[in-house]
Amino acid sequence: MNTIFSNKTNILKAIAILIVVAGHLEFLLIPMFPPYSFQVLLFFFIAGMLFNPKYNFIEYSKKRFNSLLKPYFLYCIFYLILTIIITPYIGKFWGMPVTFKNELLIPFLTGHQLDLISPLWFVPCLFITLIIYKTFSYFNFPKYIKLIFYLILSILAVYFQNYAQNINYLWIFRTLFALFFVELGYFYKNNIENKVNIFTPKLLSFVLILQSVLWLTNKDFTPQDGIGLHFLLVWGQYNNLIVPILTCITGIYITLFIVEIIYDKVKTWQFFQKIGQNSYHIMANHLFVFNLITYSFLVIKGIDFSVKNNADIYWFYYPLKTTYFYFIIGIITTTCIGEFLKFIKKSCCNLKYRTRRN
Repeated sequence: MNTIFSNKTNILKAIAILIVVAGHLEFLLIPMFPPYSFQVLLFFFIAGMLFNPKYNFIEYSKKRFNSLLKPYFLYCIFYLILTIIITPYIGKFWGMPVTFKNELLIPFLTGHQLDLISPLWFVPCLFITLIIYKTFSYFNFPKYIKLIFYLILSILAVYFQNYAQNINYLWIFRTLFALFFVELGYFYKNNIENKVNIFTPKLLSFVLILQSVLWLTNKDFTPQDGIGLHFLLVWGQYNNLIVPILTCITGIYITLFIVEIIYDKVKTWQFFQKIGQNSYHIMANHLFVFNLITYSFLVIKGIDFSVKNNADIYWFYYPLKTTYFYFIIGIITTTCIGEFLKFIKKSCCNLKYRTRRN
């Protein structure tokens, strides 16, 4: 893979995961671009950028299984055991009742079987979306026709959002909405990047004006108060037919623009690259780290755990003063966890290789 492309992708992934973590702490990393208006679809866009059509269906499915579902279910097993262990100490089971359905089927339907790994809900969704996208890739349509086709699917997913309230159908409408952004990422990589300069003052001004108009008509991100830049792909809930698609595009554009601006400055920052390389592990573990910090604060302050247990999994201690502490410690810790897990995996592979040779 081209080194510049690889480094830029890592930086893009780093910014994407920073936006997600900031969103879970309820602050905007990029002013005027609320994270819940585009953050998840940015990862689908990146997946489209990385899509390689050279693999046949079986090879591609195997690769995506190994890169997405295999670590996902390993994390599910780990956090299920951890949740069971800590329940007597904190006084609450953070998840759904343990059944075969909840542990094996719900990951593909909602992804919220365990609270501590609920941020990973989109991984099975991404796997399904990419497998369907791979299937569609065998139809040799002109590139603009494909883009329009996927855009129509995305609009239909919003139009029929009421059907997504049934969790048996939710995965279908998530996939329909997300396919467009996978195609958009693939289209950008093959038809725009290094071919067409979209990072011009005029286009940036247009995007900022468009976003400011959307923001002007938005009040508190709720359907009853305005257009609502904030929408929930996770539950198939949108506030407008077109606005979610527009805010995803503007959010993705501004993130790409930021990468273009900062690339020469940060390309040699190893830890920033590590954040991008460990985005999966950061997504999987940051909520656990946040809760570890929260319970530590409660112990230090002598506050009963019931204060935390009566709230949801995202509740954290004294946000006015601690938000950025959670953010910095969360990113550093989970990046180090990812590096440690890679070290363990590499060591096991080396040991296995030496054993075979002997």
